Amino acid sequence: MNKGLNKVMLIGWLDADPEIRQTPNGRQIASFTLAIPRSWVSSQGELREETEWFNVVAWGGLADVCEHFLLKDQQVYVEGRLQTRRWQDSQGRMHFRTEVVASNVIALSAHDDEIFEEELD
Repeated sequence: MNKGLNKVMLIGWLDADPEIRQTPNGRQIASFTLAIPRSWVSSQGELREETEWFNVVAWGGLADVCEHFLLKDQQVYVEGRLQTRRWQDSQGRMHFRTEVVASNVIALSAHDDEIFEEELD
């Protein structure tokens, strides 16, 4: 049997608080967008910058962790796999969405000190 590798490791910043929803059978899903900037010097010596945006989905217990510990503008490490979903809309057009299905999420920057003080009281 042939084997492949589908593994993604990203470090970036949350564009917004995770969006939380549930499947019809009650399984929790967290969705968020991760922004990863990069910069380089062009052949003309100019500094260039661009940001790549990644759609991330976390399921079950990991979604619960995302809901309670991730906030907009936090730096986050995400590990997972790429998955492309496809669907057909009511006009018959095909749509595709590639996203990272997270298996591990780690907040690399802390919440505001005020938030932690409120939680500790």
